[in-house]
Amino acid sequence: MEYRNAIFLITEERSCPIYNIGEEFKIEQDVLTTPGGKAVCLVLMRELMRALGEKKSMQRFSPVGPQRVKFECGGCSGMIRFEFKKEKDFATLQMKLLAVAEQKARMRHLDRFYDVLRSLEIFEPLNEDNLRDLSGQLELKEFDANKIVMKKGEPGTSLYIVLEGKVAVIGDDGQTLSEMEKGAVFGEMSLLSGEPITTSIHSRAKTRLAVLSSKDFKHILNRYPVLQVYFYRMLVERTQANSMRAGTISSGMTGRLAEINPVELFQLINSSQKTGKVQLTFDDGNAMAAFQEGELIDARYNGLTGKDAFFALLAKSEGNFTYTGGLTAEEKRLPVIGGFMGLIMEGLRRVDEQKS
Repeated sequence: MEYRNAIFLITEERSCPIYNIGEEFKIEQDVLTTPGGKAVCLVLMRELMRALGEKKSMQRFSPVGPQRVKFECGGCSGMIRFEFKKEKDFATLQMKLLAVAEQKARMRHLDRFYDVLRSLEIFEPLNEDNLRDLSGQLELKEFDANKIVMKKGEPGTSLYIVLEGKVAVIGDDGQTLSEMEKGAVFGEMSLLSGEPITTSIHSRAKTRLAVLSSKDFKHILNRYPVLQVYFYRMLVERTQANSMRAGTISSGMTGRLAEINPVELFQLINSSQKTGKVQLTFDDGNAMAAFQEGELIDARYNGLTGKDAFFALLAKSEGNFTYTGGLTAEEKRLPVIGGFMGLIMEGLRRVDEQKS
C-alpha cells in the first residue's frame, strides 16, 4: 500500500542535533511538516519519502505478532529511528480538532505556570503565540529537596527555569553561594559557551523546573533572533562579573550591582591600583566615583560629593555600572579623599546604622 498522507514517530535517538524521541513528522501530499517548526534535515526527508514510496505494508510479522517496520536516519553525527504511526487525513474536521486536542494535552502540564513564563524578562520580546509555541518544547521536571540538578564539571545539557520551589548554587567546599527562586533561569551559560558546568546546583525544597534541551535551545535561538541578543548580553555580563570576581577589571567593563556590589567593585579597583572612573546608573539618578592608583579622589551622587556621596554608594544594591580607565589632567590633580580602607569601614558602619 502507498501512503500519501502519513505521520511518522521518532522512537529512538542518539546525538541527533535537531530532533527528540516522541516528535512527529506529518506528510500531506509529499509536503513535510517538522515538529515545532524545526529546521528540515534533508537526509531525514529523503528517508521519509523513501519510506512513503515503498509499496508494501508498514508492518512486519514476528513470533509475537505484527510489529511496525522501523526506519533509520544516520546521515550525520547522530542517529534516529522512526516508524509509521498512522495515515493522516487532513481533509476531515474531526482530524483537525483531534490535532488541536493533542496540542492542548501536550501543554496542559505547563499551562498553570504560563504566567510565570510570561513575567520573565527573557521572554518579554515574544508575543503570546510565540511564547506558547516555545512553551510546547519545555518539559516539566520535579526534584525533591537536596537533590542534584546540575553537577560541576559535567557538560551542559539543558536550560532550566524555576517554576516552584528553590535551588542553591553550591561552591567547591559545599557552602551555599546563592539561592534562586521562582522565575530564575540557569544552565544557559554552559549552553552558550560550550564549556562544562562551572558550579553545582541543588534543590533546596520540592522544586518544579521547566527544562529546555540543548538542541531545542539552539532551535529557539535560530527561530527567535531577539532571544540571541538577550542571551549574548547575559553572557557578556556574567563573563565580566566572573572576571571581576577573579580580581581583574579593564576599561569598558559594564555590569550590574546585583552581580558585584559596590564594596566589592571599589575594593577591586583599589587592590588593582587602577586609575579611572566608575559611572553608575540608578532609578533615582546617576553617580560617579573616580580613582587615582586605587585611591578615591572624587565621588558624586544626588547632590552629595566626596565622602558623603561615596558612603551613599556603598548602600546601593541595584543599578548598573561602567568602568572607564584614565582621568583628565584636571582630575589627576585632585587630592586623595582619606585612606581607602578607612572610608570603606566608616561607610559600612553607616550602612549598618541605617539598616538598624
